[in-house]
Amino acid sequence: MKARIKNYLSVTKKEWNGMVILVVLILLVLAAPYVYQLINKDNTINFKDFDKAVALLSKAAHKQAVEISSYGSDQKNANPVMFPFNPNNLSVEQWKQLGLSEHQASVIKHYEAKGGRFYNREDVKKIYAITAADYKRLEPYINIPETEHVERKLKPGVIIELNTADSAKLTRLKGIGPSFAIRIIRYRNRLGGFIYKEQLKEVYGVDSLKYADVQGQVTVNPERIIKIPINTISFDQLRLFPYLSYKQVNAIIQYRAQHGNYTSIADMKNIVLLDEVILRKIGPYLNFK
Repeated sequence: MKARIKNYLSVTKKEWNGMVILVVLILLVLAAPYVYQLINKDNTINFKDFDKAVALLSKAAHKQAVEISSYGSDQKNANPVMFPFNPNNLSVEQWKQLGLSEHQASVIKHYEAKGGRFYNREDVKKIYAITAADYKRLEPYINIPETEHVERKLKPGVIIELNTADSAKLTRLKGIGPSFAIRIIRYRNRLGGFIYKEQLKEVYGVDSLKYADVQGQVTVNPERIIKIPINTISFDQLRLFPYLSYKQVNAIIQYRAQHGNYTSIADMKNIVLLDEVILRKIGPYLNFK
């Protein structure tokens, strides 16, 4: 009996191998869902990033709206009050009384802030925000004093020397108002003076058109420039010179500290950061004494 039971329960090596494989397969099937979840995690929405993107878009939209509205609304006074006026330095409220919108008045004030000036009635017509109908209504009331016109404009043949002119003289140039005059003087002070009048185009806001308007009214005396004492000037002082970068200024000061005073522009050719172009540009401004 025992032999029969033993023979019944006994397994061969082949059967045992089969059972092991079956158990392994069952374990793999049971573990498959967990392995899949580990490998393929569910993507979740990052609401923080989403909210951040929305906030940036809202900020950009708000900024654009502010820029669009910075010139004011387009609503006009339905019952304008007409009166004789000088368009120069007229307030926004006065322009609105004359029947212009806040937007139109702001465009005019922006034009004046950039150095614009009205010398005759037709100059008002040139403002892009002024319609033909607006100008037709305003034209009979425009009154620009002849004395102001004459005083503001340079007489034929009168030339302004850029290195000695003050802001009042510079504002007499065509298209140059107080703000541009201040910019020119500030840039002139940083340079030490102008060597040639084309340097005006380096002043912020003076484009080729504005330069074309003033080039015939100005001259430059290069002897008026204030030269840089290159052997004694400090780092902080030389940094103000607009033709040199921070690294170039540092290289000039360091080379001087290591090799002694400069005797001529030729000594500066040994500085790697200074090429022939920049040396020709700064050369007239340097004093080697």
